[in-house]
Amino acid sequence: MKKYLETLQRCSLFENIDPNRLPMMLQNLGVKRQQFAKGQQVFFEGDPAKEIGIVLSGQVQVVKEDYYGNRNLVAQIEPSQLFGEAFACAGVEALPVSVVAVCESEIMLIRCEQIIAPQEADEFHNQLVHNLLYVVASKNLILSRKIELISKRTTKEKLMAYLLSEAKHKGTASFRIPYNRQELADYLGVERSAMSAELSKLKKEGKINFHKNSFVIL
Repeated sequence: MKKYLETLQRCSLFENIDPNRLPMMLQNLGVKRQQFAKGQQVFFEGDPAKEIGIVLSGQVQVVKEDYYGNRNLVAQIEPSQLFGEAFACAGVEALPVSVVAVCESEIMLIRCEQIIAPQEADEFHNQLVHNLLYVVASKNLILSRKIELISKRTTKEKLMAYLLSEAKHKGTASFRIPYNRQELADYLGVERSAMSAELSKLKKEGKINFHKNSFVIL
């Protein structure tokens, strides 16, 4: 666990927690680590939501598939980031999404009840609960942004709304996005071919420039 302490210190769940107390806190929480191969399911849709995941290494994606197998990318989770916390806190009996390892990944799993269960007075545990509430609230804001994006009527509108939002978030007109073309199409809920055609049109119109996942708003 020691080799992942630096990663965990960057995790929003452990913000303002004394790094020297972190190993003991993890032990008290009864955390476990698991390795997952590329394409392996971390959480299955339909499973009860009991655990919060933290990516220690690698990368996972939160995905939703409809009846026909169409895949929608809900979120991409990098090292030190959490997933599943909103569902676990709500005690959802059947997860509405799956979590899949994009590459070989190591995940820390924490039972949510270990965090929110009443404890003896402990400033660090109180901070942990505060951090968890903050993370859940922040994820709700991100979800609201996603809903706003996919509510746009056309593929072009969805693309421009996403790219302008990323530029604003990064504070620069030149930026990189975390998705390849298929992942971006899945995230926006559009067909890849239609999206690629719109990207080419926007480039010809002089509104954007791009190379792979690097973009410039013109």
